[in-house]
Amino acid sequence: MSAESPRTETPAPEIIGPPNATEESARPAPAKGEGARGGSRRPVLMWGVGLVGLVAAANYLAPSISRAFRTVSTDDAYINGHVTMVAPRVQGQVLRVLVDDNMRVSKGDLLVELDREPYQVQVDIQKAAVHNAETGLVAAEAEVRAALGKVRSLRWKLQTSIEQVDNQVALLRARVAALRSREATRDRARADFNRARMLFERSAISREELDQRREAERIADALAQEAVEEVSEARVSLGLPPKPEKGDLADVPPEINQTFSGVRQALADLAQSVAQVGLPLTSTKRTPKEAIEEFVRRDKDGDIDRILEQIVPQSPAVRQAQARLMQARRDLAKAELDERYCDVVSEIDGVVTRRNVNPGNNVQPGQGLMAVRSTTEIWVDANFKETQLADLRIGQRVDCEVDMYGHRQSFEGRITGFTMGTGQTLSLLPPQNATGNFVKVVQRLPVRIELTNYDPAKSPLFVGLSVVPYVYYKEPPAGPHAGDVLQPIRELPKRPAAGESLSADGRGSPGEPNAPPRPTPGEAGRPL
Repeated sequence: MSAESPRTETPAPEIIGPPNATEESARPAPAKGEGARGGSRRPVLMWGVGLVGLVAAANYLAPSISRAFRTVSTDDAYINGHVTMVAPRVQGQVLRVLVDDNMRVSKGDLLVELDREPYQVQVDIQKAAVHNAETGLVAAEAEVRAALGKVRSLRWKLQTSIEQVDNQVALLRARVAALRSREATRDRARADFNRARMLFERSAISREELDQRREAERIADALAQEAVEEVSEARVSLGLPPKPEKGDLADVPPEINQTFSGVRQALADLAQSVAQVGLPLTSTKRTPKEAIEEFVRRDKDGDIDRILEQIVPQSPAVRQAQARLMQARRDLAKAELDERYCDVVSEIDGVVTRRNVNPGNNVQPGQGLMAVRSTTEIWVDANFKETQLADLRIGQRVDCEVDMYGHRQSFEGRITGFTMGTGQTLSLLPPQNATGNFVKVVQRLPVRIELTNYDPAKSPLFVGLSVVPYVYYKEPPAGPHAGDVLQPIRELPKRPAAGESLSADGRGSPGEPNAPPRPTPGEAGRPL
């Protein structure tokens, strides 16, 4: 029996090469010309994509490039605005605080309320003082009217004195005439007596008849002497000598009714009473007629009663009472004003910031309680280099891009002014280049740009935000003061001279109590 040997199989040799080599080798070879067409298509596609990208980049960058050639810009610019410090005008204790930080308020809104009870007490006191002053004025007018009544009485007393002098003059002349009549009677009685005596010596008449003639002569002589004494009495009563050195007994000075002592005394009493109501004393050299004529000339119609009535408000006592009443009313107005000042209100439209007051605090006049920043009076302070200022003018159009909004929104504006000094010269510690080493640095000048299309309700701006302004210096400027570098001199109220006050139009005029118009916050405010 023969044994079978084991059967071994030899493995096939392994083919070493790239994967799928057999598949690739099994594929049919491409036709001639197809590889050339695929290779030429790639460069065309790349050139097309590059051209489209170049067109898109040019379209995107064209406005920026165009604006760069037509504008001047700087990134050193910020939003600025007016701020009003809220402070009380009177001292007192805070009763209520109605606002807080970041609250938007309008002009006239109540912000802080002070305790007004002490000021109400002062108002009541001043009202009583006004009532007392009004009563004093009525009493002063009554006293003046009483004095004027006395003036009227003395004026008629003066007239009576003049009439009495005229009566005395007429009486003197009547007595002189009576003296002449009695002298004639005496002369006739004396002649009759002389004839009777001659007849008696011839025994033509009896002694009884002679005695009767003698008696008649003596009676006539006594009556004549009585008439002389009466004439002397009349002359003495007029201030004249009993017998004149020259002339007739009836002769008197031509204006004795103006110079007589009684008339002068009545005139002096009248002048004294008139002086008590504020009129000047009459000169002692003036006659009553001249004094009355001067007084009557105060009225065009010569109405003395009207003149005296006009004296009432001009008398010293009444004017003094009026001054006291005016002072009391001014004190009352001040007390009422202080009471109104207990309500601290906002003077502008804006947003409350920096509140530092609470109920119960005791505040003083001028103490800062909070600040209100304006939401409408906003502008841009752009610090341009001095090398960029040559072509800048007032009125040039400006596009402002605020970093807060980016390129999504642009604010239009215009240049309105240039600050009279660079930032370094206006700083707290300006540089002193006269000593030490000097290194020239390009200076920057603040340029003010007012926004023309700003609406805080849609796109509010906040003070301090960074801005990039673009000034179109190649375009013609427009608006007020276009093309100027400095604003023209503004017509402002002048300081009034002594005795003058400002009228409503800001010009001085004597005796007008008008006050100058109060500037608005946009005109007089200073950015803080």
